[in-house]
Amino acid sequence: MKEFIYGRNPVYETLLANRRHIYQLQVAEGVRDDDLLNRIIFLVNDQNIHISKVPRQRLDHLGDNPQGIALEVSEYPYASLRDVFEKAESSSDPLFVLILDTLQDPQNLGTLIRSAESVGVHGVIIPTHRAAGITPAVVRTSAGATEHMLVVQSNLSQAISELKNINGWVVGLDESQDSLPPSQIDLDGPLVIVVGSEGEGLRAQVRKHCDFLMRLPMEGRIASLNASVAGSVALYLAYMARKKQQ
Repeated sequence: MKEFIYGRNPVYETLLANRRHIYQLQVAEGVRDDDLLNRIIFLVNDQNIHISKVPRQRLDHLGDNPQGIALEVSEYPYASLRDVFEKAESSSDPLFVLILDTLQDPQNLGTLIRSAESVGVHGVIIPTHRAAGITPAVVRTSAGATEHMLVVQSNLSQAISELKNINGWVVGLDESQDSLPPSQIDLDGPLVIVVGSEGEGLRAQVRKHCDFLMRLPMEGRIASLNASVAGSVALYLAYMARKKQQ
């Protein structure tokens, strides 16, 4: 199955990652050159990929502001849990995994994958069903971070059990009063952070598998944060805790 990645950063990162089969690059007629576009053209020529000049209108239907460029590629290459374990084992850092429990909004998914990639997460796990998957819109929102991140589709309860078998501590984000603040949870060891869905939060069957529930302290009138914001804050707190141990 083929699809189009659009936007200059996503296209560039897809070419750099080189995890998909690439069929062609489409460039809108009269598009303005810049340094990033020139780097894209260099990579495409270096890989002997066909370039097509097309009317700008042909690209406009792909999504919000394709920036005059689109890359026709094979579908997203999901990874396995074994791939994530091997990546963690080959790194000098303890296991670091993000689980997303039935996120529905592609923007939230893309934002969290971008945050995860920026702080060194070894892999992101999403459910096989009833959740957003990696679409071109998610690739665009992530600025291409999806192409460098190992994303696994799995039964979450099974995945958590396997992560616990290799000594991962599972911390679910939850705003309930019995949840602990970050200062009372060890975030610098082998860690799995679980973010619930936008409306429902953590599902009961996922919540019961968590070793700890963590709430982010807040003082404003709004009782909770957007899922992608809360997850990104939690990832950064874990990143800083892990950095202190190095």
